[in-house]
Amino acid sequence: MRKTARNGHRPVAPVAWSVGGGWIESVVGSMFSGKTQELIRRLRLAQIARQSVQVFNSALDVRYAKDHIVSHDLNKTPSIAVAKARDILTRVRCDTQVVGIDEVQFFDEDIVDVCETLADQGRRVIVAGLDQDYRGVPFPVTCRLMGVSEFVTKNLAICTVCGNPANRSQRLSGGRKVVEVGAADKYEARCRRCFKR
Repeated sequence: MRKTARNGHRPVAPVAWSVGGGWIESVVGSMFSGKTQELIRRLRLAQIARQSVQVFNSALDVRYAKDHIVSHDLNKTPSIAVAKARDILTRVRCDTQVVGIDEVQFFDEDIVDVCETLADQGRRVIVAGLDQDYRGVPFPVTCRLMGVSEFVTKNLAICTVCGNPANRSQRLSGGRKVVEVGAADKYEARCRRCFKR
């Protein structure tokens, strides 16, 4: 039986089975570039290899489902929605080998320390998220995660205007909030030339 800490949560113990230690993989890009799809693909491969996997997402992202991460082409996998980054540390199981985190740009700054802690414990951590907001300004959290990641994958979408590679997310709704959750109803992928600030 696992011991429980005074706060009611199981303590997060170092993961002894990881010979080479843990690492962080970042999958970044614009909207509609296949970030969540790639995250799900990597998680499924880990499951096929009989690795213990847990997936987390921000409680802010309720576009498709609260208890799953879902790609725009409707691939999905079960997840645990958390309000704050540090909540991940209290929810991760001791036997979890691979941790997936979707939409990292929605998390507070603590997400970087959380990912580093999980990797330092010997876990493989795979994060996916936007690298720029609707203005083309880099998300600080995503940039920091890219800086501490062992592996970074930059996905490009296809510009909905001209068909060139797209690295920007054009907001269609006209709002000014930096974080506005939405999908094709509020955003389009755009290239540098077709992007309007």
